[in-house]
Amino acid sequence: MSTTVEQSVLARLVTDADHGVPVPVTLTYDGCDPLAVRMVFPPEVSLHDGGVTWVFARNLIDRGLRDPAGTGDVHVRPLDRTRTVVELRSPEGLALLEFGTAALRRFLFLTYAAVSADVENQDLDMDSALAELLRESR
Repeated sequence: MSTTVEQSVLARLVTDADHGVPVPVTLTYDGCDPLAVRMVFPPEVSLHDGGVTWVFARNLIDRGLRDPAGTGDVHVRPLDRTRTVVELRSPEGLALLEFGTAALRRFLFLTYAAVSADVENQDLDMDSALAELLRESR
């Protein structure tokens, strides 16, 4: 049985304006894909009609709550004791989103209650996955 965690949060898109723009975000986690979290933006706040979903490692949020973390398209870092910044990079541009740290911690707590960090990799059979990948590339 899969466990899904979903939490709606209000982030703040950092802009040149002093106050930023409120952005509704849905954070989701599916125990069938234990390493990943999804950050879902509705159509009204994205550049795409169907909305936008960013998928990245759960442990990126975990590490980013304490220290700057991330490479590539997604970076997470603490801003202060109560706020955390998520930076999303795409060909269309850069978005800086400010989240309440407590909301991200609550989401992580629920995901780790669903699938703990020490067992999230147990279902991964890297040798078989690599063998299958090499078989497909021939």
